[in-house]
Amino acid sequence: MKKILVISLTFFAFSALTVAQNIKSGTKNILVFSETSRNRHESISSGLKMIFDLSSNENWVVTATEDASLFTPEFLGRFDVVVFLNPTGSAFNEGQKKAFEQFMEKGKGFVGIHSAADFEHEWPWYGKLVGGYFKTHPASQEATIKIEDASHPAMKPFEGGKTYSRFDEWYTFKENPRKNVHVLAALDETSIKKTDNDNWKMGDHPFIWWQENKGSRSFYTGFGHTHEDFQDKVIVEHIRQAINWAAKRL
Repeated sequence: MKKILVISLTFFAFSALTVAQNIKSGTKNILVFSETSRNRHESISSGLKMIFDLSSNENWVVTATEDASLFTPEFLGRFDVVVFLNPTGSAFNEGQKKAFEQFMEKGKGFVGIHSAADFEHEWPWYGKLVGGYFKTHPASQEATIKIEDASHPAMKPFEGGKTYSRFDEWYTFKENPRKNVHVLAALDETSIKKTDNDNWKMGDHPFIWWQENKGSRSFYTGFGHTHEDFQDKVIVEHIRQAINWAAKRL
């Protein structure tokens, strides 16, 4: 049976009910979901540690699970934001899909990290929520994003710069999401040097974006492939601000 996890430097497992009983006034309740049914990112453990490390200063109550069967109206009703931390493949049945759709319809928040875009490819509602589906990527390498909108809270960690460079896995998407989302940063395709072919190229290549729909907030970042992403002070702050924005603190 899959467990709900609360994680620190060492890993402890306990019931989501225990977490719910400890919710304090003024906190934001964050559910982190990272179930995988194909390629699994080793960086999930680092991402979980990052979120739990942030939680005490942010007044977050964090619950982590890899069990899609928990996606019921009763369970989801405890949370303000769901973070999809590198899930892959598919996991939800029709009832679980409906519960998540209803959760978002209540004006809640969603943050998708990296391979959240490589999840539930056959669920059109989810495709709209995350903003774009993963297609492919060039070899992992150092490359550069171009900041398009530094006014969003999640972009302030980039210190008002026009670009940011680091080593990562640079996703390409099946369709350009720009017409449906507010793009915050795009990959500078000219900064990609290691490539066997051009099938990853999009021309216009969004990499970070947000949406708002009837009171619900959705944020996606392409960062999060490597352990180092979740140790990079800029990326950590980027994700911290994204979660607080999705929780309507910002």
